[in-house]
Amino acid sequence: MHYHLTTFGCQMNEHDSERIRGVLEECGWQRSVDPEEADLLVFNTCSVRKTADSRLLGRLGEARRLKKERPERIVALGGCFAQNLQTRLFSDLPFLDIAFGPQNIGELPALIEAVSGGSGPAWSFDDNPMPSASLPSRRLNQSRAWVQVMTGCTNFCSYCVVPMVRGPERSRPSPQIVDEVKSLVDDGVVEITLLGQNVNAYGLDLDLVSAGGENFVDLLSLLNEITDLQRIRFTTSHPRDLGDDLIAAMRDLPKICKHLHLPVQSGSNRILTRMKRGYTRDHYLKLVEKLYREVPGVALTTDMIVGFPGEKEDDFHMTMKLAGKCRFDGAFTFIFSSRPGTEAADFPGRVPENTVKRRMGELLGLVQGIAAEKNGALVGRRQDIMIEGHSRHGEGLLRGRTSSNKIVNFRPFAQGANCEAAGAVVPVEITSTTSSTLMGEQVDADGRRYTH
Repeated sequence: MHYHLTTFGCQMNEHDSERIRGVLEECGWQRSVDPEEADLLVFNTCSVRKTADSRLLGRLGEARRLKKERPERIVALGGCFAQNLQTRLFSDLPFLDIAFGPQNIGELPALIEAVSGGSGPAWSFDDNPMPSASLPSRRLNQSRAWVQVMTGCTNFCSYCVVPMVRGPERSRPSPQIVDEVKSLVDDGVVEITLLGQNVNAYGLDLDLVSAGGENFVDLLSLLNEITDLQRIRFTTSHPRDLGDDLIAAMRDLPKICKHLHLPVQSGSNRILTRMKRGYTRDHYLKLVEKLYREVPGVALTTDMIVGFPGEKEDDFHMTMKLAGKCRFDGAFTFIFSSRPGTEAADFPGRVPENTVKRRMGELLGLVQGIAAEKNGALVGRRQDIMIEGHSRHGEGLLRGRTSSNKIVNFRPFAQGANCEAAGAVVPVEITSTTSSTLMGEQVDADGRRYTH
């Protein structure tokens, strides 16, 4: 029995897919890279933006064809898109056999068994109280791992569907997280990324802080003490909840990577209020100023939405000015995507398409130019690179990442050396850059390059 899994969306979805692979392979299913050869087609979906819906529907067209060719083939749809539409999916997609939400991954084997037994379509959308961290997991990367510290969100930004499909904020007790990370380290993991829709709110739902327990910074401190764990990343941080203690932790804890993803969404106070973000432009700028002052070498990335309903030219110019002041190392820029069920879906004042495209082009040009300039300043400097594997940018090149989350393609000091193993940290001198990647040469302790 072979399955083929397609994943859409964020790192949380990628992590959920590790659990989907885990529960299937524990039941005897084998992974297939070719959907034509699969007996089971699984789609782990995202519903945050309309573009993800469009890509999914394109892939489902292929699933419809494959199902028609082999009617016994099972088609399963999971994740946020499925959670949002639930049983309506079966009328819209009559070839679909199974639907399940992101908190119901553990029930997938039972759903498959029910469908195989001829019971007709099967589904599960129960709101389980905690993340499914206890499920088996199959990682595709042996040196790096995601660790979910909490699930859900209670911010209810006016444009966002996440609270409806992921539920309220729910934190995992810190001993569970520490035990999971120790187990991962025993399995060869040297870098972890802590996941949550708003990691800064970790513990608040359990009253951990008021009870004298751990908040997110305390959790970072515990993980920083784990032997053989080399790097700790986390995402995503909400500007409203980012405190001085987290900035100090990034400065003082040696294993915390010097990178922060801090979505701003807009530089206009008027639009931020309509978005229900809970902070002002000035608050965000003061955070950024403090980060750059307190954490030398920190890289800052963000999310920005263009064309939010009611966005006027002055609002957009405020976003451009903020991007220029913050000098982001990278930005995910999105055109506003109306999500059914959200407050913003009914907002008046839609921005004309040609205006949105023009604004997007201007914003992209600005942020990419700043990113290229900041990367260019690294040429000639040495960076510690954690190797992730072989690069696709040329034969003999390796690919790795700086603490500040910049991708580096580099030529190793010695071909075939042990340092080529994924997870090793090696010194690399940066030789050239673009707005998104860096090129380099590995050097020895004296700064010498290998002569090829």
